[in-house]
Amino acid sequence: MARLTRRSLIRYGALGGAAAAARPLGARETAPSASAAPQVPAFELDEVTIADLQKRMASGAESARTLVAKYSARIEALDRKGPELRAVLELDPDAPSIADRLDAERKAGRVRGPLHGIPIVLKDNVGTADRMNTSAGSLALVGATPAADAFLVRRLRDAGVVLLGKTNLSEWANFRSTHSSSGWSGRGGQCRNPYALDRNPSGSSSGSGAAVAASLAAVAIGSETDGSIVSPSNNCGLVGVKPTLGLVSRTGVIPIAHSQDTAGPMARTVTDAAILLTAIAGTDPQDPATKAIAGKPPVDYAKLLEGATRLDGIRIGVPRKKLFGQSPSADALVEAALADLKRLGAVIVDPADIATLGETDDSEFEVLLYEFKADLNAYLAGLGEKTRYKTLKDLIRFNEENRDREMPYFGQEIFEKAEAKGPLTEKAYLDALEKDLRLTRGEGIDKTMDEHKLDALVAPTSGPAGLIDLVNGDYGVGGSSSFPAIAGYPDVSVPCGFFRGLPVGLSIFGRAWSEPVLLKIAYAYEQATKHRRPPRFLPTVDLTAKA
Repeated sequence: MARLTRRSLIRYGALGGAAAAARPLGARETAPSASAAPQVPAFELDEVTIADLQKRMASGAESARTLVAKYSARIEALDRKGPELRAVLELDPDAPSIADRLDAERKAGRVRGPLHGIPIVLKDNVGTADRMNTSAGSLALVGATPAADAFLVRRLRDAGVVLLGKTNLSEWANFRSTHSSSGWSGRGGQCRNPYALDRNPSGSSSGSGAAVAASLAAVAIGSETDGSIVSPSNNCGLVGVKPTLGLVSRTGVIPIAHSQDTAGPMARTVTDAAILLTAIAGTDPQDPATKAIAGKPPVDYAKLLEGATRLDGIRIGVPRKKLFGQSPSADALVEAALADLKRLGAVIVDPADIATLGETDDSEFEVLLYEFKADLNAYLAGLGEKTRYKTLKDLIRFNEENRDREMPYFGQEIFEKAEAKGPLTEKAYLDALEKDLRLTRGEGIDKTMDEHKLDALVAPTSGPAGLIDLVNGDYGVGGSSSFPAIAGYPDVSVPCGFFRGLPVGLSIFGRAWSEPVLLKIAYAYEQATKHRRPPRFLPTVDLTAKA
């Protein structure tokens, strides 16, 4: 769920059946010309939306079973062969039979909703009690099947989706090493960016991002602690929604930190993301954070978007301090986006700086280290006899004993730092958590929005994708995810253009539970600009491209 090694950890200074056979990609392993793109077969489901798929199934042109077959063939052609994206770890062998049952329901006149029969993929830290693994990309948890589906998975099954497979990720949601390469896992090797194969898809929801960008599935579930939904959405030209903490249950999702973790949708359109968010949002008695929405009527986020093509009177703030100036190319695209938002009727308040930005760098990491040890140990204990690895200390030992497979490129410095932490009653943890919440909420986002009477804040999600580098690990290209992530507030990334053929996202974030207004802004902007375009699977960036 975390993406700290790509952004925040660099600032800390002291930190520096099943899987497909994977050949990890070396840093800049090849440097062919951009024109030598691999031959990618035409695909009739390329870029289709959930609504498109429903129309095809309603007409009889497709069925859930044929969709499963076509997406599976697409994965075989692009993920296992051809560009070798390494985005999908495994397919559910039961997906065809599940599709058959859903097709029978449709034939009998029962359609559960907009997701009925739609094939989706899940990040490999979301628990499923089926024949797929739930491993966080680690070989240590292969075969450690949870006793029950994650709560959000139960909601998806109830909505009628077909769980097509599990996606690759930055191993342990990028919370193992200070020198990791986003998108690399022991199970899957290095996931690649479909826009330029030597570029990083970012993480930790790397496979979910690459899979949806390449139309290997209709939509995907990612998870985020800090940046892990919005950053791969930035790098892969997607809409990513990091919900308010408590809108989506975390029960059954392999954790990093309960004060920041959440799952969320990744899609090619705002409407598809809204449909998926509607399905997974809800109160779970086992996740205390969801009590905040107990008793409230469910929200149909997609319905809220109908006709929302203007932003008249919506007040949008621009927090320039620390969130701009990191990537000139991203800044230029966001400046153009601000002009577009103004033309749509929005009132742009510029600047609307957050005074406390940058003051939680150390305390955020301190909180995550403490919570990771406590939360992961609790998760492992809940697996019972399904695994021999009962604690973080056991996993550290496993990695040492399997260094050639688990640590061929980078180590486990974060694991070791977390293991050295004490219980969640320690003053150092409690002080860091109090500081985080105070500076990001009451003295941060809320204060800024109150002072300027804002509905939302906008900034570059990140810069264009950096190169895959298994020698040095990730390097920073800027980003805006940390404050909404620490606060537990929502953050929506939507495509805002390209630089040298690489996508860049606009982040729209705000107060807790403000998903409706954030999605409306994203939708109006998307409909007016239509920046999303499919990847070309180039071996490297075309430096002659002007956009």
